[in-house]
Amino acid sequence: MKKLNTMISMFIVLVLIVGCSPKGVPNAKNWQINDFTYTNQENKQFGLQDLKGKVWIADFVFTNCTSVCPPMTANMSKLQKKLKDEGIKDVELISFSIDPETDTPEVLKDYGRKYNADFSNWHFLTGYSQAEIEKFAQEDFKAFVKKPESDDQVIHGTDFYLVDQNGKIIQYYTGLADIPMDEIVKHIKILQNY
Repeated sequence: MKKLNTMISMFIVLVLIVGCSPKGVPNAKNWQINDFTYTNQENKQFGLQDLKGKVWIADFVFTNCTSVCPPMTANMSKLQKKLKDEGIKDVELISFSIDPETDTPEVLKDYGRKYNADFSNWHFLTGYSQAEIEKFAQEDFKAFVKKPESDDQVIHGTDFYLVDQNGKIIQYYTGLADIPMDEIVKHIKILQNY
């Protein structure tokens, strides 16, 4: 009986240890993204179905931004290079335009080229109305996006969003300054079971 109690105690301890071990990204948000299909820089339809089974990083930018978008896009470019240098595959980068009237596929392609974007896994999306992208950003990403009527500069947040293979936002990070590149890579590896 004593041996049985000892075995039960050891089993309980083992269950507690395993149950408390970190299996995923800490403080995961698990915000589900609704299905979408927009237009990429190649003027082709691209959406959530194309991202199924892949980890992806998203941000919200626009091409005639005079403040935060250039450094954000430069940081996304650095992240793309870091992922390549570390041999991490099957990660997509998605930049949603928040000024779709200005940002045609051609304009977005030129913009991406300025930042040495590798379009094989970095997609710049447009093809929706201003109201649609503002609603999508708010409802799915909990991100504020607003284009004032009297200004060509769109007000928006500066975060990068980590999305898992099932279209759930897992975490977000600053995309503007002091980017936690190592943390982002670590979290991607957790999602990809490295």
